[in-house]
Amino acid sequence: MIAAPAGLADALLASTSDAIIATDRDGAVMFWNPGAERIFGFSSDEAMGQPLDFIIPENLRARHWAGYRHTMATGESRYAAGDLLSVPALTKAGQRISVEFTITMLRDERGLPDGTVAVLRDVTRSFAEKLSLRREVAELQRTSRSG
Repeated sequence: MIAAPAGLADALLASTSDAIIATDRDGAVMFWNPGAERIFGFSSDEAMGQPLDFIIPENLRARHWAGYRHTMATGESRYAAGDLLSVPALTKAGQRISVEFTITMLRDERGLPDGTVAVLRDVTRSFAEKLSLRREVAELQRTSRSG
């Protein structure tokens, strides 16, 4: 394995580009980087120790926690294999945004699931553009069929 340049991990963790959020086995925040502060509006002090409910829309919380518990029980998630998960999220101001993310499993000394690290990106603008284009295409298809 090639050694990473000195300071690489610190630079990535301190980045404001993407949110990096680590949670413990119970889903409480144990790391919240400046990118998470920028995207969600909550400071690290506000986020630390809190369950993720403050950024998950209420109607999606039950599904999120069912998936999280399954991941902690089995140690597996398809999103840990590089698949992107696209979901709505909430900002401190109460705005609903769209995020995409992948996760990495954290494991204890026995190799058992002990939490996750998620890397998230705000894709609200591109999601809105895609939705608008889909609507335009659907409208064009309707008018071409009726014309």
